[in-house]
Amino acid sequence: MDLLEYQGKSLFARIGVPVPDGRVAATPEEARDAAAELGGTVVVKAQVQVGGRGKAGGIKLAANPEEAYARAEEILGMNIKGHVVKKLWIEKASNIKAEYYASFTLDRSAKKHLGMISAKGGMDIEQVAAEEPEAVVKVHIDPVIGLPNWQATEMVYRAKLDPEAARGAIKLLKKLYQAFVEFDCDLVEVNPLILTEEGDVVALDSKVALDENGFFRHPDFPNFAMEHDIPPVERMAKDRGLNFIKLDGDVGIIGNGAGLVMSTLDVVSLVGGKAANFLDVGGGAGADTITNALEILMQDPQVKTVLINIFGGITRGDLVAQGIVEAFRRLDLPWPIVVRLDGTNAEEGRRILGEVQSEKLIPAATMREAAEKAVRLAEVS
Repeated sequence: MDLLEYQGKSLFARIGVPVPDGRVAATPEEARDAAAELGGTVVVKAQVQVGGRGKAGGIKLAANPEEAYARAEEILGMNIKGHVVKKLWIEKASNIKAEYYASFTLDRSAKKHLGMISAKGGMDIEQVAAEEPEAVVKVHIDPVIGLPNWQATEMVYRAKLDPEAARGAIKLLKKLYQAFVEFDCDLVEVNPLILTEEGDVVALDSKVALDENGFFRHPDFPNFAMEHDIPPVERMAKDRGLNFIKLDGDVGIIGNGAGLVMSTLDVVSLVGGKAANFLDVGGGAGADTITNALEILMQDPQVKTVLINIFGGITRGDLVAQGIVEAFRRLDLPWPIVVRLDGTNAEEGRRILGEVQSEKLIPAATMREAAEKAVRLAEVS
């Protein structure tokens, strides 16, 4: 679960990570009251689960409560990369001297935690890593040992942070890592981590992803989801027991198993397309599940074609085919569907699909062939 900025900062504060004082607001009036309570210049920040808020105009300064009211009117209701702003974080403005980047996540290939830090914060870290890889220091951390002082110190000095920030940054890194572990996070990221004119090192932003498998240890964490505005299509998928994530492309993806779906996304990208979603129907998908998945994709106007990629293990190819046939009978499917079936009962599944009299159903023998056909169909739709 990805948290909103103010939710991540509430977790940081629990563990002792320095964060600016702030208040949540859902109306311009609440923003004005928050600014009056905080005093001085404040920052009005859109609360959405996506990056790029500043570039989109979702972060603005306000010198007084009336300006905070005006900025809130401008930001509330904005659409930032498909996310409508319904909440604001009104934060006391900081006197920024320098901006850095810091994060902790899991490196599954190394079976260790990964810490990253850079003196070039406040920018797109992916761009920094691509153009100046030496500017991002990466350190593997043994989960059994944790982050000792010497390793936190190494991170700070290798990243060449300003000398006056060193002591505070080392202390903050250890606190961030503590938050990463104790709160069962998949990611803890701060961009920017700042050095103030007063010499303090502060987390000016927060990006926190929680592992929902650890919620049994944190009974209050499900409350975070109640504060999120979940898009209707994602709620629909959740209600039907499907794993769905909306993406920016136009090729709808349905697969069984997270690994296969991610591989499908990669192959679609490799042949020049962009996936519209991640949709995993699970390991035992049958006819009803496939029909439900297609109904979900029908809610997305960006989808121009659909690629169904099934490798049968527990999943039976004939049941998947029956689900596709049932969907053609029940639904007015608006786009062509490319289907690649392999594995258990795949031959029977292909036979069932071969009996469908529709130009919208296109078979493919391999994953790459399926991706190429789906991308080509999306381009001409």
